[in-house]
Amino acid sequence: MPMSPFLARLREKVGSELLMLPSVAGFVFDDAGRLLVARHGDVRLWAAPGGGVDPDERPQDAVVRELREELGIEIAVRGLIGVYGGPEFRTTYPNGHQVGYVIAGYGCALVSGAPEPDGVEINDYRWVSEPELAELRTTSWTPRVAPEAFTWWREHAS
Repeated sequence: MPMSPFLARLREKVGSELLMLPSVAGFVFDDAGRLLVARHGDVRLWAAPGGGVDPDERPQDAVVRELREELGIEIAVRGLIGVYGGPEFRTTYPNGHQVGYVIAGYGCALVSGAPEPDGVEINDYRWVSEPELAELRTTSWTPRVAPEAFTWWREHAS
């Protein structure tokens, strides 16, 4: 779902003006310590999959829902890596909508399913090592958060 009904109603009122939005990202690691990244169709950049938190939704529930919707996988949330915001988390979409994200990043493990991009929000996926991620064209926030995610996973994987 490209835009939630809640966000669509807000956009009707504020147009393309800047909105600060709570969001989540799922840093899913496999047994080899590789990170699942997805290429987001609207901006054609790679990042950990995730999305917006709906009204009255718990962030941990949002990350599970988003990864199910975008990639058709079931995940287990292992813990909070961190909460991030700032200028590198601000974006302007091709339609002119301005968004500043505050992202809760969760360390996750794949429980079931094989990633299958929804073809709407996500066009492709890869499992990458930390050096491989550095070679991809990513969102502006990925280089700030990904090293912390890889460190978190090395400390918590077992």
